[in-house]
Amino acid sequence: MYTFKKEERLCSRKHLDLLFKNGSSFLLYPFRISYLFIDETTEVPVQVVINIPKKRYKRAVDRNLLKRRIREAYRLNKLENFYSQLPTDKGLLLFSIQFVGKEKYDFVFIQKKLIATFKRFKTLVQPNEVHQ
Repeated sequence: MYTFKKEERLCSRKHLDLLFKNGSSFLLYPFRISYLFIDETTEVPVQVVINIPKKRYKRAVDRNLLKRRIREAYRLNKLENFYSQLPTDKGLLLFSIQFVGKEKYDFVFIQKKLIATFKRFKTLVQPNEVHQ
């Protein structure tokens, strides 16, 4: 089911403050990812916020274009590349995607980088397990 519903968007000021004060982060160009697991149950496993800096992209048209491309790439790839890798015992995941790139990239590049970001996130959350 490729949807991006209101419940999946991170809008709560309390959760946003918690994410940026206590969360972990990593950089995989052109994204800076912040994440935090909290003990809360919701109908969705992840709440996400997408951020494009006004300092770098002055025109709202450019920020909205990049947000739409990132949101679409997230929507199409979240089930097979992201949700399937999440641990089920850690609760709700607060997830922030900040765009730090210097130019407007096309959709294919953004999608490829977002999938790479999901794979990197998997290695950080689930460290290498010992094979027997």
